[in-house]
Amino acid sequence: MTNEEKIRHLYLRAGFGLSPAEWEKMRKLSLKDAKDRLFQKKTATLLTVPQMDIQDEDEIQKASKEKREELQKMARQLSAKVNGDWLEKMINSDSSPLLEKMALFWHGHFACEPKLFHLAANYANTLRKHALGNFKELLLAITKESAMIIYLNNQQNRKDRPNENFTRELMELFTLGRGNYTEKDIKEAARAFTGWFTNKKTGEFEFRAKAHDEGMKTFFGKSGNFDGADIVNMILEKKETAVFIAKKIYRFFVSDIKPDEKNILALADVFYKSNYDIEKMMRFLFESEWFYKDEHAAAKIKSPLELIVGMAKVLNLKVGNEEAWLFPQRALGQILFKPPNVAGWPGGKTWIDNSTLLLRLNFAGMVFDKTELGFRLKDAPEAANRGTALKKLDLTADLTQLIKVFSKISEDKMVQELANYLIPISVKLDDAAFLKYTAAAKTSEEKLRAWTLIVMSLPEYQLC
Repeated sequence: MTNEEKIRHLYLRAGFGLSPAEWEKMRKLSLKDAKDRLFQKKTATLLTVPQMDIQDEDEIQKASKEKREELQKMARQLSAKVNGDWLEKMINSDSSPLLEKMALFWHGHFACEPKLFHLAANYANTLRKHALGNFKELLLAITKESAMIIYLNNQQNRKDRPNENFTRELMELFTLGRGNYTEKDIKEAARAFTGWFTNKKTGEFEFRAKAHDEGMKTFFGKSGNFDGADIVNMILEKKETAVFIAKKIYRFFVSDIKPDEKNILALADVFYKSNYDIEKMMRFLFESEWFYKDEHAAAKIKSPLELIVGMAKVLNLKVGNEEAWLFPQRALGQILFKPPNVAGWPGGKTWIDNSTLLLRLNFAGMVFDKTELGFRLKDAPEAANRGTALKKLDLTADLTQLIKVFSKISEDKMVQELANYLIPISVKLDDAAFLKYTAAAKTSEEKLRAWTLIVMSLPEYQLC
């Protein structure tokens, strides 16, 4: 890869791509400077936690029918607001694009479906606060997160009646992976987490001593009056945890097709020896020569959220209402705060099927049509098939920034420059094939808009 191609690759994987203005600046930097910028701002501006008179699901259900419907409608609106707020943080990050990408990774790793808006906001803030910090601190914070306690039934985990749901997923999906613990370890760990409850009204962690099992437990062959924090410490002592996390990081940021065991173990070694410092692990990853191998470019299918956020950065998308960001997430198959199960989104080829592929390829066209850019691509075969999806899409594009950056480029080079910016691999495009679609375009600006739409409709744009 050239230096410019490495920067494009880096910011597609470590972020969600670059806006036109960001691309104009970043492509001129050295790779070192581009990498350093990812780690300059490590503190996230937290999401606002909405409040409602009644924000306990059980209390809402007890209300009169009329009041219940009113509260449920308000709760849905506030949930949509939290969803949109987080997505817009990814688009217009005032922290680091890496921090936002890491938070999305941790959302898939610590998969959870919060029941109400304030629990969702608290959960997202926990992920974003610790996204590039220490994994032990993140893990402990997750064990006390109200959304997770409710989702995995630790609210029902009491002495004499231990509930194993949380500790089973803690070891199988969050830390060690299968084969590195026993059923007895799960049962004993569950006893250690008894009494770790939440106040569902406030969303705050509560330790209830009367519900906690103070008896001796045996975990990983060691005996003691362990609590949840002790269990976390013993799990992290095992290097298998570092390997498990490193493998998932590699699949998410490098390749989910050809995992390289040697590189994964090197990543795990840095993670383990740094006492689980997430930033140090990610620095090692992005400073490794193998991260920039040609075989890794365009080796991943963009998740729906990566596609939506990346397109929003390029086109400076604006929403018509607070629920506008939900439609493309639903249509493309990935909604913040709604993973398919506790294992999170499987990713890879599962993002594409017969129904979503056509929508993904036409998504840019829907946005352009909604924006009413004033021309129709000549002979565009998909133009007549946007139908009901277009009616629900309340996103419009503002191409001012794109035009400002690319209008400096001569028309004969514009298509290729757009491809260099938007496509994750270097491709040589046939200018003549593009020209036939812009016969109706009268100005360079109209041609730029048309060519942008065409490039964003190419199959290659679905890759990162």
